[in-house]
Amino acid sequence: MARSRRYKLLCPIARALDRIGDRWTLLILRDLQAGPARFSDLQNGLVGIAPNLLTDRMQKLMDDGLVEKKKAEFGVVLYVLTELGCKTNNVLFELAMFGGRFEPDEELQRPGNLRTIVVSMRTACQRVVTRDLSFDAQLVVDGEAFVLSVNEGHVGMWVGTADTPDVVFATSYEPMISAAEGEMPMDRFLRDHVTITANTKGKEQELMTLLGAAMVSFSE
Repeated sequence: MARSRRYKLLCPIARALDRIGDRWTLLILRDLQAGPARFSDLQNGLVGIAPNLLTDRMQKLMDDGLVEKKKAEFGVVLYVLTELGCKTNNVLFELAMFGGRFEPDEELQRPGNLRTIVVSMRTACQRVVTRDLSFDAQLVVDGEAFVLSVNEGHVGMWVGTADTPDVVFATSYEPMISAAEGEMPMDRFLRDHVTITANTKGKEQELMTLLGAAMVSFSE
């Protein structure tokens, strides 16, 4: 496979861009932060990418040791981040924070799936979580399910369903983004765009404390 052009500079930023600076590459890594994905999951989420270009980007990420293939049940091939690939989390979060300072372009396309939310929400929560919070929550955003697991100061989030969630939090994508970027008051978002079901008493308050703090930090 022909390699993309490299900067060949004695600079760690240039070396990073040699590996993750191609168009679509960071968005692929963003979506894989939400957990293993099939090729079709990635293609559906990345609206506008051609299959041959996605194939090229995936091969380059595997060659650079950021992504690997794994076989799942029934012979399904999944792409997963390696330990090195997982280290792109903070880079992606800081890009999200920086991107939030700019007005969106007109005629935006909605993502084909909502894996995109995981990096920002998980990292924002991790930066404000306290050790007294402990719960498993099912987040449902426009029908797509995510697990938010909090335990002893650690926050995990991935695509999937929780076996026995302490609390279920349902909302929609656009209002959630508006609240996170400070365009919608938090009380209005919670009142008009959120449904909460508590299966364990008091855990809904813990969830709201965490999400509230995370959204405030993200909009600052």
